[in-house]
Amino acid sequence: MRHHGVHHVSINVDDVDTNRAFYMEVLGFEPIDRPDLGIGGAWLQMGPQELHLVELPMPSGVGPHFALQVDDIEEASSELCGKGVDVSAIGDIPNVCRQAFFNDPAGNQIELNQRLG
Repeated sequence: MRHHGVHHVSINVDDVDTNRAFYMEVLGFEPIDRPDLGIGGAWLQMGPQELHLVELPMPSGVGPHFALQVDDIEEASSELCGKGVDVSAIGDIPNVCRQAFFNDPAGNQIELNQRLG
């Protein structure tokens, strides 16, 4: 199978309007057209990929998340904290990356990831 990378990430949210505002106002994602799919949601552009918000119950469990690649994790973390976002302490995976985590208003986990080397 040949592919060209990730097209979009789809996550469940309990309140589309609140989460759309968070992703646009806090993270700078841009709205894009979404067809009527018979269920609430929103589509957002995040660089070359899309984020699809789907109004469905939140899954239980820990682990699912997506990561945003950043050039300077301290700067990104500080900017988010300045916008009222609770960002975890920055941790390292030696010789791989530096990472920190935060949640959107629905509770979805998002990783900040700064590659090393």
